[in-house]
Amino acid sequence: MKDEGEIIAYLRSTQAIRDRCGRLFELACQGKLEHFSCDLGKLDRVAEYVIQVMQKAYPDLRIPFHSRWRHFEAGGIDRLAQLNQKLVHLEALEQARSKFDLAITSVLLDAGAGAAWRYIEPTTGKAFWRSEGLAVASFHLFLQGGFSSDPSYPLQANADGLQQITESVLSEGFQVSEENPLVGVEGRLQLMQRLGQVLHDSPVLFGDRSPRLGHLVDYLLQQANGNPLRAHTVFSAVVRGFSEIWSGRVTIANTNLGDVWMHTALPNHEIGSQLVPLHKLFQWLTYSLLEPLQELGLQITHLNELTGLSEYRNGGLCIDLGLLWAKHEQVIREAHLPRSEVIVEWRALTVVLLDRIAATIRQKLGFTEDELPLAKVLEGGTWAAGRAIAAELRPGGVPPIQIISDGTVF
Repeated sequence: MKDEGEIIAYLRSTQAIRDRCGRLFELACQGKLEHFSCDLGKLDRVAEYVIQVMQKAYPDLRIPFHSRWRHFEAGGIDRLAQLNQKLVHLEALEQARSKFDLAITSVLLDAGAGAAWRYIEPTTGKAFWRSEGLAVASFHLFLQGGFSSDPSYPLQANADGLQQITESVLSEGFQVSEENPLVGVEGRLQLMQRLGQVLHDSPVLFGDRSPRLGHLVDYLLQQANGNPLRAHTVFSAVVRGFSEIWSGRVTIANTNLGDVWMHTALPNHEIGSQLVPLHKLFQWLTYSLLEPLQELGLQITHLNELTGLSEYRNGGLCIDLGLLWAKHEQVIREAHLPRSEVIVEWRALTVVLLDRIAATIRQKLGFTEDELPLAKVLEGGTWAAGRAIAAELRPGGVPPIQIISDGTVF
């Protein structure tokens, strides 16, 4: 029997994600899940559709990682160049810290915006929505010093700045109004304030004097110690550093597990044995932190230890192209909370199917895992394909299943 510490460590690993999601997938293939069945005969069709999307966006198949940095390029605007220009006078390490500050706040603010919200970029007049809109809005809020307590040093996200952020600052930054409602504003605000608190609580990761998100760069450089850095090391630091920002989540031994959910189809033989870890935002955040580390000259290894992202674009792709079938009409007709077993099943099966889709794509294109890692398949890729097929099938490109979001999960 594992002790509580071992169970917590396991549930915070990507191996646990694949293990637990894999068990639900086996049950789906046996027809033993309540809400979904799986048709692997559609795998080839899905892979072909994704390849078409990949080749249209990246004809040379030189695909970047699926990360927040892609969203900062929305509308064909190179906002990273704008950021680099503002950071050019700083040493490389400090530039990486600022990029961590930006990426972390932006990713954690990227829960579903809702179909009605839009952001009009002041500098270009262009309109953006959903993930791109949230990215562009958070980018400009960061440049304005929205996460810094020091007006003379705006391009940071430090503990005091995050704790002092107000609903009016967040609403103004995201252009929220009665006519332009953003889902989960209060949840996002509380998330940022709790983020500030965890920086104070984790001096090893974020520094003991003037704690700051960007000091995580220093911690990871120490872990690498001049050697290549395993992607899972970055993920582990993210989980360790940020799990306490979530509220109302499953805990073991007073430890917040984050994006981990109960499913009663799993055997209940020990503490946590029915829990399904997914860690979607933390893995996407990990993908988003790799690029600033690479800019510092760090070699990132074992990228495929990370999993696919269990969110509604990837999951929607699987439903819209027939890989997943809803077993009863309430799955599609009703909206569901993230903790509902409908959503847990959908997300878990998506994780497994993304691995299978990626393997099929590599086989068709003649690539190895190292040449076309999952991070590139997602970007090229399944996320874009999920959005494309949703737009073909439903007005506004809404996902096939509706989720009741609190602004902290999707």
